[in-house]
Amino acid sequence: MQIKFSPMRRDLRLALVRSGDTLTINGEAFDFSPLPEGATLPREAMDSEWFAGPVEREGGVLHLSLILPHGPNPPLETLMAEPVIVTDDGPVTLPPYDQEIPDAD
Repeated sequence: MQIKFSPMRRDLRLALVRSGDTLTINGEAFDFSPLPEGATLPREAMDSEWFAGPVEREGGVLHLSLILPHGPNPPLETLMAEPVIVTDDGPVTLPPYDQEIPDAD
């Protein structure tokens, strides 16, 4: 599963868990196992605000784009988030939501 990110300022954080062809987003499961090779599922087909584009299966790999929420002070690694390849089941590690700004005392 390859996930690309579209960073966006949001208060709600994102939690992802992969189990085979199922991606759980903030507790809501999306099962893409019926999606055949070479097929595309348009963003509008998923009833979720988290998808930023279609879901495709190419070479047996699911490709999808998600909104990546961030706080008011996101680090550069979040604003310029690299795509991730998820091969293992379990929680998906995401870029940091925000960074702490040191007090200027």
